[in-house]
Amino acid sequence: MAESMKSLAGQVVVVMGGSAGIGLETARQAGAAGARVIITGRDRDRLEKAAAEVGAESAVTLDMYDPAELEALFADLPQQLDHLLVGGSGPFYAPLPELDLAQAERFMSQHVVGSLRIARLCIGRVRAGGSLTFISGTGARRPGVGLMIAAIATAAQSAIVANAAVEIAPIRVNTVAAGFVDTPLSARLLGDQLEDRRAELRATLPIGRVVGPDDVAALVVHLMTNGALTGATYDIDGGQQLVSR
Repeated sequence: MAESMKSLAGQVVVVMGGSAGIGLETARQAGAAGARVIITGRDRDRLEKAAAEVGAESAVTLDMYDPAELEALFADLPQQLDHLLVGGSGPFYAPLPELDLAQAERFMSQHVVGSLRIARLCIGRVRAGGSLTFISGTGARRPGVGLMIAAIATAAQSAIVANAAVEIAPIRVNTVAAGFVDTPLSARLLGDQLEDRRAELRATLPIGRVVGPDDVAALVVHLMTNGALTGATYDIDGGQQLVSR
């Protein structure tokens, strides 16, 4: 942590999706490391509460998938940014026979074209050697019923960061691919199955515990502070991919 604190002191860190879960914890750790933190989120009340909790410099209500709102955000941000984290909105699961193609098209446009839009907006705004980090997932690495759209989005994200790392260099671009993380989003998705899933993971994961937002946030902060890392996808799942589901 000492090196991270030295490296982030006074730097501008923007966390898109910073009002809960991984984004909120990243904002907390970046702030503790001395960064000037700006967070965004859709829900104003939750965003203001999060900003007060982590000592954010400002909090901006934003739908990151709305092009006009995104353009307005970048216009209002400080002229030079050091690091940007783009949080995920959650997975998309649907068996092919039941797939709503219009909904799938919207999801793909938001996540694929949306990532391209953010990367382009970083040009000339994120300093040389600064970073752009996306949150992705590992849940669709293995083929399965209902995983097609999530798998395509996951693969596309890795392709985007690899190419963007070359195209917008010397800005560094990476993806953090998380497995199950014990967040409010996971709780909403699993409902009354949450405790069973936690128990299963504790019993099967090589690390013997469930991955938390603090684990993922620590990796994100490391990607911000280690200037040699770019163009890669970093899995963080406690070894979940090594064991049977």
